[in-house]
Amino acid sequence: MVNMDTELHTRRVVHPMERVVTGRLARLMDGYAREVRVGQPALVAVLTAAGVVGLLLKVVRALLSSGGGGARRSFKELKKGPEFLVTPVRVRDTTGRLVEVELHGHLPQSALHPGDHVQLTLRAQRDEDLPPRIERIVNLTTGQLLTPRTATLWSHLGPALLLQAVLGAVLLLGVAACSALT
Repeated sequence: MVNMDTELHTRRVVHPMERVVTGRLARLMDGYAREVRVGQPALVAVLTAAGVVGLLLKVVRALLSSGGGGARRSFKELKKGPEFLVTPVRVRDTTGRLVEVELHGHLPQSALHPGDHVQLTLRAQRDEDLPPRIERIVNLTTGQLLTPRTATLWSHLGPALLLQAVLGAVLLLGVAACSALT
């Protein structure tokens, strides 16, 4: 009788500890969505500062009796962070180990193919159980430098709300400075 356990030589997938990993792309797995966490203190500060300008704009619109005003997202919508694509990637490094890393965000579909010789720059994630995420990819087969981009808190809030918050903060600081001088 043959013992099946001794004949199987499956290699374990490991999470690399190195900052830079070079090897061959073994597999791009199916991606899934993960949500960016939105810190409530930062969100409250931005919305408060933007609210000051929003209030002034409402007063000006009422004085000029012009209608309009864009649709605003609710606090609940803003608190629910943006989602980004997470693609588990397996690479066979130069020592023959099969390592798993995560690709956050999107890349052009033709950028990576199984068998490509790649050099990955990695960053550890806050959750130690998750594999490191890819910061930069150098596809040595095609000579491409790839940098995946994900949604951030600032891109989620949007330029209009951030500009309004900056104006509101400047206005509040100006009022505080004037009141301190008098």
